[in-house]
Amino acid sequence: MQDTDACALPHGRWDIYGPIHKGLRLASTELMIRLGRADGQDAAAVRSVLGDLREHLRIAAGHLDHEETFIHPLLAERQGAAAERLAEQHEDHRRGFGRLERMIQTVETAGSQERPARLRELYLAFSRFVADDLAHMHEEETITWPLLCALFTDEELAALEMRIIASIDPATNMAIMRRMIPAMTRQERAALLGGMQASAPPEVFRGVMEGAARTTLTAADFADLESRLSVAA
Repeated sequence: MQDTDACALPHGRWDIYGPIHKGLRLASTELMIRLGRADGQDAAAVRSVLGDLREHLRIAAGHLDHEETFIHPLLAERQGAAAERLAEQHEDHRRGFGRLERMIQTVETAGSQERPARLRELYLAFSRFVADDLAHMHEEETITWPLLCALFTDEELAALEMRIIASIDPATNMAIMRRMIPAMTRQERAALLGGMQASAPPEVFRGVMEGAARTTLTAADFADLESRLSVAA
């Protein structure tokens, strides 16, 4: 895999990958820890973590769809080789989604004596998937993002991200926000939600504050967010 000097990153430019990738990293690593801790003899606990894992894989697969639908075609027009590399990596990810779903089903159908072994196999497979995904996101943020910044203006990148957001149904968007908001710095989440406060319908903004921010942040972080948004209002 290629690498790049961190000093070469286009700081201050429109970051189309950073926020969503922070959310995916947080959700992936939390699930990996939960899988490792899960008691295979506790059927209810296993059902809970498998349901959350399946939902996370759905969100992750949707993220790939968004990149392939909106980002890759534009990149292909100006830098075809880069788009081809990303397409190959995404195809490998999709095979990984399929393998994990089959393993989830194996755990679900296993008897109580067999379930712990099948759960451990799933844990190890998901850990490997997360490792590969972390490497892929690192490449997108350190190689693809600087390339996009060189090829497109911030206005073009912002418009591209708005098209992606507009294509996401409300329930999925809320699930994404629950992943992103707690993964951000205080300044980042205030900027994100401050923009929503200024541009979105009030009921949409309140829904995200109550359904995604309050439910995922510590009391101190939520109070900080409210204070920053009150100052910005």
